[in-house]
Amino acid sequence: MTGICAVVLAAGEGQRLRPLTETLPKALCPVGNVPLLDRALARVAALGFDSPANVAVNAAYLADQVVAHVADRAHLSVEPDGPLGTAGGVARLRSWIDGRGVLVGNADAYLADPRRSPGPDIAAILDGWSGATVRILTKPNRPGETGGFSGRRFAGFSLLPWRYVRELPDEHGNLVRTSWRPAESRGELELIGYEGVYIDTGTPADYLSANLHAANGQTLIDPTADVDGPVSASVIGPHARVRGSVTRAVVWPRAEVGPGENLTDVIRAPDGLTVAV
Repeated sequence: MTGICAVVLAAGEGQRLRPLTETLPKALCPVGNVPLLDRALARVAALGFDSPANVAVNAAYLADQVVAHVADRAHLSVEPDGPLGTAGGVARLRSWIDGRGVLVGNADAYLADPRRSPGPDIAAILDGWSGATVRILTKPNRPGETGGFSGRRFAGFSLLPWRYVRELPDEHGNLVRTSWRPAESRGELELIGYEGVYIDTGTPADYLSANLHAANGQTLIDPTADVDGPVSASVIGPHARVRGSVTRAVVWPRAEVGPGENLTDVIRAPDGLTVAV
């Protein structure tokens, strides 16, 4: 899309998902057997942002893994001294953005709209944009939830005009403070509704929920997995080996469930690492 580029933010440490993220960046954690980062890249590619000229990915925590995974699919921005936050990550890409508006997405956001393919399901954030306002994709606040923007909460993607990008400080910071709230105070913030499912996968419980949603209430088993045990409403990753029972759980690639084990509401990673929800 002329005059707009996309940035997928993948630099975070995923501290709330530890110990799952001690050796794997949160952006590469699989949901429905697809790394979260690949889901985000597919979503923006469906909108036309599909080359290093118009889509960028930032990396900091375990950056080598992110860089190797992205390869030549996007422009890469590495933050060697640690994550700079959502605002700092975009600011570091200012010379690459170079006067364009920018669609910014969080790699750890799980979005799913069964009525539309990835990409077009968030197309409303671009439709009819004047290039002068800040837009954020939103869902209504949950019952009892406060904060957000006029009773709505952020749903993973925002859209910034160049003049806001130009003003971002080249230091650690977040877009809420540096762009969204200032735009709100100036009457330049547009809240775009998202009709599909949005889950922030930052906690083990939400990460499991995203996986179970991706499996559509069924059991999703990669064809390379070796399963010889009862599995119900779960996601079993590539080359996993299951000999026990698994219910409402995620078994990561190459992880094992031994004979006699009964896993329920957990994430099982390789080397026996298990995180209960």
